[in-house]
Amino acid sequence: MDMMFWMELAVVIIAIFIGAKWGGAGLGAGGGIGLAVLVFVFGMKPGAPPVSVLLIITAVITCASILQGSGGLDFLVSIAEKLLRRNPKNITFMGPLVCYLFTLFCGTAYVAFSVYPVIAEVAIGARVRPERPLTMSVIGAQSGITGSPMSAATGAMIALLAVKGVTPLQIFAVSIPACLIGVLIGCAFMFKKGKELADDPEFQRRVMSGEFQDKEISTDSKSFSPNAKRGVVVFALGILAVVFFGSFPNLLPSWETAGKVSRLSIPNMVQIVMLCCAGLIMVIANVEPKKLADGSVFRSGLIGMVAVYGVSWLTATFFNFYKPMFVSEFGNMIASAPILFAVALFILSGVLFSQGATVTALVPMGIGLGIAPADLVWMFPAVSGYFVIPAGGAIIGCVAFDRTGTTQIGKFVFNHSYMLPGIVTTLSQLVIGYVIAKFVF
Repeated sequence: MDMMFWMELAVVIIAIFIGAKWGGAGLGAGGGIGLAVLVFVFGMKPGAPPVSVLLIITAVITCASILQGSGGLDFLVSIAEKLLRRNPKNITFMGPLVCYLFTLFCGTAYVAFSVYPVIAEVAIGARVRPERPLTMSVIGAQSGITGSPMSAATGAMIALLAVKGVTPLQIFAVSIPACLIGVLIGCAFMFKKGKELADDPEFQRRVMSGEFQDKEISTDSKSFSPNAKRGVVVFALGILAVVFFGSFPNLLPSWETAGKVSRLSIPNMVQIVMLCCAGLIMVIANVEPKKLADGSVFRSGLIGMVAVYGVSWLTATFFNFYKPMFVSEFGNMIASAPILFAVALFILSGVLFSQGATVTALVPMGIGLGIAPADLVWMFPAVSGYFVIPAGGAIIGCVAFDRTGTTQIGKFVFNHSYMLPGIVTTLSQLVIGYVIAKFVF
């Protein structure tokens, strides 16, 4: 490795850190800075932008945002609130489980963010230490993204591994149960962690000073229009269609051109089904035109697309240029100890705060290094290391939602409430995923 390599690697790392400082669309812009330096200063040939991944994300975002416009997401949130309030004593398990399942279904943590304040107040009302359900609810929501047919991260995995013959069903069969069981293990770990709320010094201080006051939890039930419910049904059918056709690719349409038979690719199938699903929700649920792209899901989804676009194009350019050297230098080492690649996924996700951007940045490198597709699938949960640096919106938000003060960041930044449950959950998911992958592949 000569000096030029280290200079170009430094450009990649600095560009990622610049983007990470601003987050969101800043990741894509930071990647653009690094890409421009590599191409115009060092003369690298630019790699191919992740067009297939971006198109899948576009289709999924369109569908989810139109569902939000129909009132479907709010309808799902109302269901979650009712479940949580019926089981206050079990909030440490019920809160994270609801957040995981709703994110798994919708492919976005937006739904979970709407539930966090409810989890906090239910825990306080039941005198359960709010740190327990809140930390695991944030981690559970992010775990739901790794495996959701509707998430950008899973869409990227489907697109990247399709060329290796991996079907969506194989990805779901490993990631969904592994992540779910891992979340439950994390909940069990947190069930009695820390002092009981009544014995917590910070809570006692807030009570004595009058800073903490009990609130009456509202139980008003909001009625939803039939259109919202129809939107959820169509959305669910779209998810089932993606899983079905992805699991049985031989049923996809095929064409014969010049004596050669070609079949509709799985990435294109996902795009078509999701766009069709979006159109059906729009028509059947009679979504108002101004609501089609006016919700938070559409805005956050576009921001995520920009992040994936810039970062993945930057890393693809760098890796493609040095691919022969990486394969010769690190291929055997990674092949003999694939867990090292999982560590790389975890670390990068902690910097990027984006599972989709992490997948598109590193999974192509893993494929190039010869890592088996089965290994890449069980490593998928490792892209949820966002909790290491407590800067995410959900992490900061839940600290604010906890009026008792039990959920904390910590004086040394890394000694925060999310660290231990996040590590326990992620390690559990990787171990369980490894075992399940042995039966699926």
